[in-house]
Amino acid sequence: MKPLHKVTIHHRQVGRTITFEVPEGEYILRCFESHGEELPFSCRNGCCTTCAVKVLSGEMDQNDGIGLSKEMQALGYGLLCVAKAIGPLELETQDEDEVYEMQFGKYLEKAKAQAGSPFDI
Repeated sequence: MKPLHKVTIHHRQVGRTITFEVPEGEYILRCFESHGEELPFSCRNGCCTTCAVKVLSGEMDQNDGIGLSKEMQALGYGLLCVAKAIGPLELETQDEDEVYEMQFGKYLEKAKAQAGSPFDI
C-alpha cells in the first residue's frame, strides 16, 4: 500500500482551505476531484498555468509538466494537474494571469519593444 501524505490547498479564488490524504505518486488534482472538490485546471497536461499553485511548505514531484520553467519551480511554483505528492504539502492556488506574466512577461515586453508599433511611420 502506498504511503499517504496530508495535502492542504488554500483555494484563494473561493476562500476555502481543503485537506486530504493523497497517496504517494498520485496526481493531486485528480485525488481532490475524486473527493468532489473543484480546483482550477485547463489542459491537464502541465502545459498551461491555469492550475498553478505556490508551494507554502513541503515538496512535490512535477516532472511531468512543461508549463513552468525550472526557475519558476525553484521559486516555489507548481502545476496541480501534474503534481504528485511525495510528502506532506501546503499549497495555495494562484491567478493564472499572474503566474503567466511572471514567467513570460519579460519576453513579451522585449518582443513588443523590438517589433515597435504597427502605426509607427
